[in-house]
Amino acid sequence: MNAKTHTQSNTDAPPTTTQVSQVTIKAPIQQVWDTLTQEGKVLPFFFGTVMHTTSLGPGAPIRMRTPNGKYTGVVGDILEFEPPHKYSMTFKFTNFDDGVCKVTHELREIDGGTEYTLTSEAIPVGTKTEKNMKQGGEIITKTLKACVETGKPTVMARFIMVMSKLMAFTTPKQCLSENWPMDRKTPLEGSY
Repeated sequence: MNAKTHTQSNTDAPPTTTQVSQVTIKAPIQQVWDTLTQEGKVLPFFFGTVMHTTSLGPGAPIRMRTPNGKYTGVVGDILEFEPPHKYSMTFKFTNFDDGVCKVTHELREIDGGTEYTLTSEAIPVGTKTEKNMKQGGEIITKTLKACVETGKPTVMARFIMVMSKLMAFTTPKQCLSENWPMDRKTPLEGSY
């Protein structure tokens, strides 16, 4: 697994950072793509959430919800969708007031498998979003690899999913799915 962080600052805008996590998965690109883009199923590599969307294509909303659908942890809109190589989306944690970032999943066929790169861009520096995405990138790449290669999530991912269920009662009311309907758009810049 490979991870990199890059910070940019513009005098007119608050500083942002880019985080890149990469892993080689010993599986065909289509298998990795199909696992990554599953709808309506618990995704251990996305912390046990379920992806909801109106369609997998540019402009469609995307919501990462708890398995029972009560809470929405991440909202965004699909920006690019090029099977089986790339999809990108706007990205915002519903429990933080931080700005919106961009997340891109890229797959590349290589000898013996698929190279998966997760790039998170325009992350506001010094925010809870930055801290969570830094930890999350590594967990996502390792767990996706484990799920595709072995059919099982990592021990860490299983622990996170159990703890999420046990701690669900502490989820802020602002994360209730009724607050994040599918027809609400997420701008690329700014906040909700």
